[in-house]
Amino acid sequence: MKKFLNDPKQFVPEMLRGIALANPDTITYVPEYNLIMRSDAPRHDKVSIVQGSGSGHEPAHVMVVGPGMLDAACPGDVFAAPPSDYVYETTKRLASDKGVLLLVNNYTGDKMAFEMAAELSEADDIKVATLFINDDVAVTDSLYTVGRRGVAGNFFVIKCCGALAEEGAELEDVVAIGEKVNSVTRTMGIALTACTPPAKGSPLFDLGDDEMEVGVGIHGEPGRRRAKLTSADEIVDELLHAVVSDLPFEKGDRVALMINGLGGTPISELYLLYGIAAQKLADQGITIARSYVGNYCTSLEMAGASLTLVRLDDEIERLLEAPASTVVRIF
Repeated sequence: MKKFLNDPKQFVPEMLRGIALANPDTITYVPEYNLIMRSDAPRHDKVSIVQGSGSGHEPAHVMVVGPGMLDAACPGDVFAAPPSDYVYETTKRLASDKGVLLLVNNYTGDKMAFEMAAELSEADDIKVATLFINDDVAVTDSLYTVGRRGVAGNFFVIKCCGALAEEGAELEDVVAIGEKVNSVTRTMGIALTACTPPAKGSPLFDLGDDEMEVGVGIHGEPGRRRAKLTSADEIVDELLHAVVSDLPFEKGDRVALMINGLGGTPISELYLLYGIAAQKLADQGITIARSYVGNYCTSLEMAGASLTLVRLDDEIERLLEAPASTVVRIF
């Protein structure tokens, strides 16, 4: 393993400290809860938007804290859900008059932590709601989930919920837009290599030089199958077929297309995949109205990519276009 680190157990705290030091005017860091929050939060004229999940998926979620996006993030260790007390303490600190929305990628550990925190918060008379994101079409259940996984599509839920919250919407309306975006968002990924968590010190799984994992999860969970590496055209065909057929997307739809890097894929290859996908969607009569290419939800240094489509309407498109500012500018 070759990584820039000291004590693997301090990998996440040292990363979070770096984020805080790089953004001293806009970010507050609470080390005892791995909490990164907006320095102006909570604001009582808006719903507070909170996300958590494990670390290792950066820039999700600690690096998308800022106006129009998350108000706070409280990650766990690499690929591990945050403890429920982290989420509870975060919710208390972010409690506003309009309430707190907890966004949760659909993994068993995350669900348990956030549901427990929500119950404790409600007992404190904090107005709180929980929304689960499950955009991955690859598998119905996985090693970490009951039901579909939440992956890169969470970005679109965060963006639309964050934008509507900035407009002063009520908690019920922010939840409703999040559920709406989640319902029209579909993702599937593919891995060319494994990744190495700092505390483990070795790759999560073995993948031959001529192999790929089709439908991989962002924690390295198995996907639909292990297959021989093939051409970019054929890879995009498989991803698009799985994603387009699932909703299904149809001729005449306007969509947002995201090609998300899993951490170790050069941006040149991501744009190559985007170009192929864009042409294939055009051939199906599907119009790309918004484009996203880059690292949004990664798996450490895993080489691979995921493809996300969002069916747009006027409301979703307006919220995606709304101004936002984050620790790392990714849109």
